[in-house]
Amino acid sequence: MGYSEIPCETDLSIDIGQASTNKMANNKSLTAVQKELGDCTRCKLSSTRKKIVFGSGNPNADLVFVGEGPGADEDEQGLPFVGRAGKKLTEIIEKGMGLSREQDTYICNIVKCRPPGNRDPEPEEIEACNPFLVQQLKAIKPKVIVALGKPASSTLLGRNVPITKERGTWHEYAGIKLMLTFHPSYLIRFYTLENRRAVHEDMKKVLKELKR
Repeated sequence: MGYSEIPCETDLSIDIGQASTNKMANNKSLTAVQKELGDCTRCKLSSTRKKIVFGSGNPNADLVFVGEGPGADEDEQGLPFVGRAGKKLTEIIEKGMGLSREQDTYICNIVKCRPPGNRDPEPEEIEACNPFLVQQLKAIKPKVIVALGKPASSTLLGRNVPITKERGTWHEYAGIKLMLTFHPSYLIRFYTLENRRAVHEDMKKVLKELKR
């Protein structure tokens, strides 16, 4: 299976590289991680959110997409990537990669609550949420993680990532292959042939790694 052509950001780096290794020592199920998260009040986003957006998809997926944070639609529904960016991501997964979003992937964000006005999440908000992202990824044990955009890439790598320069490159997160690519919302805002081709090539690399 190959990738089919589809019609087709803030310094958020925090020093979590060591945490991504240390905190993955104790494996938990996704259900246990979500229960531990509870009705979270660990950062100020809890005072403005409507719903916690934990994640969705196959808990045993080989492929995990990690985004930035919930938007207005996600905040209403309690599910990740259900707005315009979500439709674009579904298009990439299903039309482009030939995979099923629900059966073949798991999708989550670096923060579980919507930042007001869709601003970028702040470092302390990311830091408060990071243990739960770490445990999610440990529970799923994917073969490949795709970081969508600068905030997700910077968080997973623990440094400031210039996404336009580093998209399409392989990295490693706690022993898992990590691909950096543009966020679907970036494709919507800057809908150019060059950007579509860039994501097209990135997802081809992911499929090759998954042997699909």
